[in-house]
Amino acid sequence: MNKIISLHDAISQYVNDGDVVYAAGFTHLIPFAAGHEIIRQGKKNLTLARATPDLIYDQMVAAGCARKVIFSYMGNPGVGSLRIVRTAIEKGELEWEEYSHFGMITRLQAGAAGLPFMPMNQTAATDLEKVNPLIKRVTDPYSGREVITVPALHPDVAIVHVQRCDPQGNAHLWGIVGEQKEVAFAAKKVILTAEEIVDESVIRSDPNRTLIPGFIVSAVCHVPFAAHPSYAQGYYDRDNEFYLGWDKISESPELTRQYLDEWVYGVKDREEYYRKLGAEKQASLKIESRLSATVDYGKY
Repeated sequence: MNKIISLHDAISQYVNDGDVVYAAGFTHLIPFAAGHEIIRQGKKNLTLARATPDLIYDQMVAAGCARKVIFSYMGNPGVGSLRIVRTAIEKGELEWEEYSHFGMITRLQAGAAGLPFMPMNQTAATDLEKVNPLIKRVTDPYSGREVITVPALHPDVAIVHVQRCDPQGNAHLWGIVGEQKEVAFAAKKVILTAEEIVDESVIRSDPNRTLIPGFIVSAVCHVPFAAHPSYAQGYYDRDNEFYLGWDKISESPELTRQYLDEWVYGVKDREEYYRKLGAEKQASLKIESRLSATVDYGKY
């Protein structure tokens, strides 16, 4: 079944006001293009979940898309706090729910497994238990020691960016892999954006790299450069200059609005966004090819 549709149509059909949306990716393969499309379409009252919200949730909160964030570590990686999200929380304008990184992943694992909750070992982040009543302690019936439990997370929509997939949604990921597999299985609907759409034979040639199977995917969107200013291993580098620049932009509501007007509302789609970056920026993010060794799966 061919599931290829435009990113505009995927967001329009599968993301509704009030949904719990999880834009996956840990430093790498962050689906900025999908976040920008959500902003352009004016989606409201979303609960935005992510292990590390990154700049995309700063931008979505600034655009008025969110009523709540569920997260672990809220920061501009390597720079500091997410100014817009933090300010909205401190002013009481944004609901929030915080976990450790492992706590967020455990919630997704419980959701993917169809369990109501999942236990985990105690962490050093005991203060989180004081501010988050959903983190509970129970007695292990086998050893008698205390363990932490967190509830399952079932996002209404998971958005995952991948290097390549086939038209059915069978997807290859490589490089830094975060929670993409867990959230895809935990979510009710899955939107894939991909650098490349390839023939099914390419996916079948390396089955161990297929982290997301097509049968759980709702929509496939061909969106090259969708992760910028994040990066896609093997396709383009991380735009560290932008991450540093966002820290200054996000200090000012006026500069933030100017950015959104120019780079989100002011472009039709990711293709136009990429052209707007210009040849110099495009060239600065190009990378040299570095192929892995081949794997012989044999023939039966």
